[in-house]
Amino acid sequence: MAVKVYKRNTAGRRGMSIIKPENLTDKKPEKSLLSSLNRKFGRSNGKISVRHKGGGAKRMYRLVDFKVNKMGVTGTVDSIEKDPNRNALIALVNYTDGDKRYVLATAGMKKGSKIITDEKTPVEEGNRMMLQNIPVGTVVSNVEMIVGKGGQIARSAGTGLIVQAIDGGMAHLKMPSTEIRMVKKDCYATIGQVSNFEYSSMRIGKAGRNRHMGRRPAVRGSAMNPVDHPHGGGEGCQPIGLKHPKTPWGKPALGVKTRTKKRYSNRLILKRRKTRTTK
Repeated sequence: MAVKVYKRNTAGRRGMSIIKPENLTDKKPEKSLLSSLNRKFGRSNGKISVRHKGGGAKRMYRLVDFKVNKMGVTGTVDSIEKDPNRNALIALVNYTDGDKRYVLATAGMKKGSKIITDEKTPVEEGNRMMLQNIPVGTVVSNVEMIVGKGGQIARSAGTGLIVQAIDGGMAHLKMPSTEIRMVKKDCYATIGQVSNFEYSSMRIGKAGRNRHMGRRPAVRGSAMNPVDHPHGGGEGCQPIGLKHPKTPWGKPALGVKTRTKKRYSNRLILKRRKTRTTK
C-alpha cells in the first residue's frame, strides 16, 4: 500500500494524493456481478431531499456478498479490485462449486488466497466463522448484528473490531470508537481488518475531484441570507448570533445527541465511546 503525492504543478495538485494498493489485480470487473446504479442521488420525484448530492462519474454497482454464506465450500481469491462505490477493496472469489462472488477484501488478502466459511474454521485471514469460536483478542470485520442478516458493522476501509470476551451467549466487541457492544455469539464475522486502511490519509486536493464522486458544493449557513438559513444575515463576517448552531430547518446541530434514549439496542452497549470533554 502506498500513497502517491502529486507534484505541485497547479493549485489543485498542491497536496493532492491518491492511494495505490500494491495487491490490486489488473482485471475488468466480473460482468455477472454488475448492476446498474440509480443516478437520481438525493432526489425524490425530481425534488432535492438530501443536499449536496448529484452528478458524478458514471459507474456500475458491484454486487458484494456481505453474508458470505457458502458453508464449507473453499473459495480462491481470483482478483483484488477497487470498488467506486466504497472505500474498501473488494475481492472476486471463485468457489469450488463454480460460483463467483464479490466479498470485502481484508488487509492481508491477495490473489490466490484461500478462504472458507463455516461454524468453525482455521483462524486465518479472510475466513469467516461464528464469534463463539473466534479466540479472544482477534481482530474481526464485516460482523453480523442479527443472525443470518449479513455483515453490518466494520465494513469501511481499515476498520476492525476486537473480540474481548464471550460470556452468557454474547460476544463483547470493542469498536474503533472504544465503545464496547454485545453481539450474539451465533453471529458470523470475518477474520482480519478491512483492506485499504490508508484511505483516511488521502487528500482530495481540488473541488473537481469531489464532483467526480458525486459530491456537490456545500455553502456555509453564515454566508446565506436570513431567509435561507438561521445563521444568515449581518453585515460583513458575523458570528451566527445564536446560543446554539441550527440546521436550515431550525433544529439543533453540532454536538446534539441524536440517539433515541429508549432505543432497543441500548442494553447491548456495555461501555459508551469516549467523548471530548470541555473545561
